[in-house]
Amino acid sequence: MSSEKLQQIINKQQNQISPGAENIDNVVQLVGFIVGDEEFSVPILSIQEIIKPIEWTRVPRTPKYILGVFNLRGTVIPLIDLRLKFGLASVKMTESSRFVVMKNATETAGFVIDRLTEAIRLKKHEIGPAPETAKQDDSMIEGVGKQNDKILTILKVDKLLERDF
Repeated sequence: MSSEKLQQIINKQQNQISPGAENIDNVVQLVGFIVGDEEFSVPILSIQEIIKPIEWTRVPRTPKYILGVFNLRGTVIPLIDLRLKFGLASVKMTESSRFVVMKNATETAGFVIDRLTEAIRLKKHEIGPAPETAKQDDSMIEGVGKQNDKILTILKVDKLLERDF
């Protein structure tokens, strides 16, 4: 696989699956990551790859959260700073920072995250709807997962990839 970290996450999840233990249709596989002080997640199948930050080129006249574009094996991909998109202050990238390249049927983009956390497997009944406070159509929140003693915000990949620039 193109990303060593993503492969490790997939391998870890496959090792957790024992035949007949649970119906795979009732499980949602997610990848967790930190932006600011909060943990978010997206479905693992929406991730093309996860890479260490590479050089990018600034594109003029785009919103501040669009850092620019980068070249990933011949494909030019927009780079979005999730801190700025979520209204947080920008910070300098660290050794833990990553570009998470997400895709859907029509769009691909790279998102700067502060750090990866873990592979997460939740049963569908452990995921609740987005909070009422978020306007449902405009919200980037798909739902809220409950894992042990923590709450996990699951993001809508289609909404993240929506072009508004």
